[in-house]
Amino acid sequence: MALNKVGREIPDTYAEQFGVFGSEFENVKPFNAAVHTVNPSKPGESKLLDSIHDAIVKTGIKDGMTISFHHHFREGDYVMNMVLDEIARMGIKDISIAPSSIANVHAPLIDHIKNGVVTHITSSGLRDKLGAAISSGIMDEPVIIRSHGGRARAIERGDIHIDVAFLGAPCCDEYGNANGFEGPSACGSLGYALMDADYADQVVLVTDNLVPYINTKISIPQSKVDYVVKVDAIGDPKGIAKGATRFTKNPKELIIAEYAAKVMMASPYFKEGFSFQTGTGGASLAVTRFLREGMIEQGVHASFALGGITNSMVELLDEGLVGAITDVQDFDTPSGASLARNATHLEIDASMYASPLSKGAMVNRLDMVILSALEIDTDFNVNVITGSDGVIRGASGGHCDAAAGSKMAIIVAPLIRGRIPTVVDKVTTVVTPGSSIDVLVTEVGIAVNPARTDLIEAFKDLKVPQFTIEELRDRAYAIVGKPEPIKFGDKPVALIEYRDGTLIDAVYNCA
Repeated sequence: MALNKVGREIPDTYAEQFGVFGSEFENVKPFNAAVHTVNPSKPGESKLLDSIHDAIVKTGIKDGMTISFHHHFREGDYVMNMVLDEIARMGIKDISIAPSSIANVHAPLIDHIKNGVVTHITSSGLRDKLGAAISSGIMDEPVIIRSHGGRARAIERGDIHIDVAFLGAPCCDEYGNANGFEGPSACGSLGYALMDADYADQVVLVTDNLVPYINTKISIPQSKVDYVVKVDAIGDPKGIAKGATRFTKNPKELIIAEYAAKVMMASPYFKEGFSFQTGTGGASLAVTRFLREGMIEQGVHASFALGGITNSMVELLDEGLVGAITDVQDFDTPSGASLARNATHLEIDASMYASPLSKGAMVNRLDMVILSALEIDTDFNVNVITGSDGVIRGASGGHCDAAAGSKMAIIVAPLIRGRIPTVVDKVTTVVTPGSSIDVLVTEVGIAVNPARTDLIEAFKDLKVPQFTIEELRDRAYAIVGKPEPIKFGDKPVALIEYRDGTLIDAVYNCA
């Protein structure tokens, strides 16, 4: 076993293959960009195909290839299941899939894994039945969990080589000019899909809204596309926001949000032209509301807001409180509509969003970010992947990316969830290292990372209860008790990459 800098043991085989985590930026170095095959299109050739079956035949998919998908439809996605079902019917095996993320709706993957159709997976996360199945050890090889910035880096550097990308396109013409914000299955930004379109050997757009050439609002251009397939439906837009965007009335979440907003406004970063990113959970959305009130009261405007975008951000843009939105993914219908109508609402790809190897990632320009946690430990390490039972049930997302890039990373989380402590001695799985986290905000009060003496000084007069993180842990344990250690087996079921490609942790099968 190899020990990394956050004290996690990595199996030697994988430590030699990937390297082990050292610090946030020690592996951010010049690199040679990945190359990919380009098949030129000739005059008179049609890109339009009749079916997914025809696309699989035309692209020459065979055993052992890697295919990819995007997750902008979230719980409403039809494309991944549609393509994998047809691949299975055609008898193709040993496929590696590299979707930007995997949702509950993709539970049919379990059968494809058991039948040998899918043998390797890399993704931002796993949920529900699939996460439980992976945690039980149904795959021979561990899943590789990558952050959004880490996936972009892996594609750019060639760590992921995509043979064929199947990308759902809500609006597309017959030659492959597509966008995500028009049509019955509109999902907004196609920021994650843009990486696949740039680097895959072959790109197949799957659409349920074929419009006359030329589609004048273009996210993915015809020059990146090999084939177009028209189907009845590519997704259910109602599933885009499922489980993500909710306006909370929970008193505990509202207290957390109020405290977090006070921390932001008391920091040295809250000044004219500041930048920020907030999440999509109840407390995170409420932070935006409280922050808005403070911005109006103090006459402070933000230069830009970043990330997965909700209507709360769009309202700030429309009110003139935010100068621009840089958008890699939308979580509700109004956000996608804003992308179509607002010149200062900008669609960006995952590399521009968060790749550590980008010449200019937006996370590097963040002043403040609000992030969630399933667990946070006394070293400020954060877990957003595994539950209290050790089962994979979450996603890395842009967590470690935004935390590393921002000047102040704030974790918002309740002290306990049900009978489970959030603040613990050691998190089950490290996704974001404590060196990237600056403040924890709970309904009880806040804890500042002792390494941030400047913030401790800035908050000395803050009217919010302040504790050490050990004191918050003790409060949690006093209420629900210290959790018993989880019993794991000896089979690695998932490898947690840090954004630079090294391994920050490994997840083992649940015993």
